[in-house]
Amino acid sequence: MISLFAPAKVNLFLHVTAKRADGYHLLDSLAVFPAVGDTVRVADASALSLDISGPFGAVLQAEPDNLLLRAARLLAPGRDAALHLEKNLPVASGIGGGSADAAAALRALNRLWGIKAKLPPLALQLGADVPVCLASRPARMQGIGEVLAPAPRLPEFGMVLVNPGVAVPTPAVFKARQGDFSPPASLPAAWTSVDAMVADLRNCTNDLQTAAIGIQPVIGEVLDVLAALPGARLARMSGSGATCFAIFSTPADAAAAAAAIDQPSWWRWGGGLYEPPQPDL
Repeated sequence: MISLFAPAKVNLFLHVTAKRADGYHLLDSLAVFPAVGDTVRVADASALSLDISGPFGAVLQAEPDNLLLRAARLLAPGRDAALHLEKNLPVASGIGGGSADAAAALRALNRLWGIKAKLPPLALQLGADVPVCLASRPARMQGIGEVLAPAPRLPEFGMVLVNPGVAVPTPAVFKARQGDFSPPASLPAAWTSVDAMVADLRNCTNDLQTAAIGIQPVIGEVLDVLAALPGARLARMSGSGATCFAIFSTPADAAAAAAAIDQPSWWRWGGGLYEPPQPDL
């Protein structure tokens, strides 16, 4: 059996820079991967199957064609394996859970079956966020998400994630977005401190945040709670929502802040960034 961690993806900013003729929006974003996520396990079997567990597993049980099964069929049509997904991240929540799961499935099955396929082209066929999730390393995302470049060198920092338990369909958020397109962000090669990183991130935005709040006003409440936490340096929505994050000076500060949030119905987590092993792409 092969087991891989599938960390969440957080967009520290998200600029909508243009719209293609086919309707897809072009983006500019900085993605990081906190040390919280799902787990994907694969093993040899006589048929292709998927079993789902975890606190958010029931939400996916009714799906007729889960993204992990699509990944398996795309990688090697006709090959068999038993897949297990431990679903710890909220579903459809703006932190790339499904994309991370699909990326982990591609990597795990590629190893299990000994195929040694080039995974990035296959990943893009499964979704625009899947390529960046293959390596689970901080990256600059452009195009529709498939144009990847190294992120600025990051200082150590902490992050709190909060999801209020509401769904925000990505197409609806893009449709509700108003205003002009944003230029790509100007980023340095490295940030030597959290202060410097936060100062630059304050000059960036999430261009989908206002539209998402219009669809689910509770997102605004989450942002207010995050911004009021002692030690919070910056609060913003990730992706198309509804998960929001706050940056803290250290992972320990973030963990303490998350534990202090008094909203039992909200999913929350605090800590630092995931440090992945060398990718097998």
